[in-house]
Amino acid sequence: MSSKKVDLRNLDFSNSGGWPFQVKIGACILLILVVVGLAWYLKVSDQRLALQSEENTEVTLREEFQGKQGRAANLEPLKQQLAQMEVMLQQMLRQLPSKNEMPDLIVDVSQTALASGINNELFQPGAETQLEFYAEKPISLRMVGTYHQFGAFVSGVASLPRVVIMTMHDIQLKPRGEGDTTLVLEGTVKTYRYLDEEEEAEAEAAAAGAGSTGEVK
Repeated sequence: MSSKKVDLRNLDFSNSGGWPFQVKIGACILLILVVVGLAWYLKVSDQRLALQSEENTEVTLREEFQGKQGRAANLEPLKQQLAQMEVMLQQMLRQLPSKNEMPDLIVDVSQTALASGINNELFQPGAETQLEFYAEKPISLRMVGTYHQFGAFVSGVASLPRVVIMTMHDIQLKPRGEGDTTLVLEGTVKTYRYLDEEEEAEAEAAAAGAGSTGEVK
């Protein structure tokens, strides 16, 4: 039996119906392979993109987990440090004068200035302001003395039995007159005391009340 060879170069592509049977079968198989291959490629590409997206998500989640794990590991030491800082703060506040000691302390500061040779032309305590952990009391003053007298005054205040913290506000230190070595210290200083437990509770209650009032609209 002899087989007839088909010359593909002589095929009329505009008339595929006239192709030999073997060519038609081969063309159909080739077309099926192309369609199947294209479908497989598109499906694999979609799966590849989905896989890449999942891998990126996994990397992001792993980084977030590692970050949270690190913060969780440091949480307990941070809590301990915070507790230690709170204890230190309370100890420092307790070194300040109490409510009952404050009037005598102000008198001691004034007397220390006089003992240093300073002339208190004005030494007037103002109204006290209570804050969260402590209370501050302003003192309007005008003191006249020499440089060495002011140095002795500062040294005397530092040696008082209780810790005295004084901050200066709008303070001016200037010569009393031209060619005069006497200095004039004028302005406002603030001194501080700690709040007792009852006062702290009242301050916390007031702060909580102010916060809840601010949330109501």
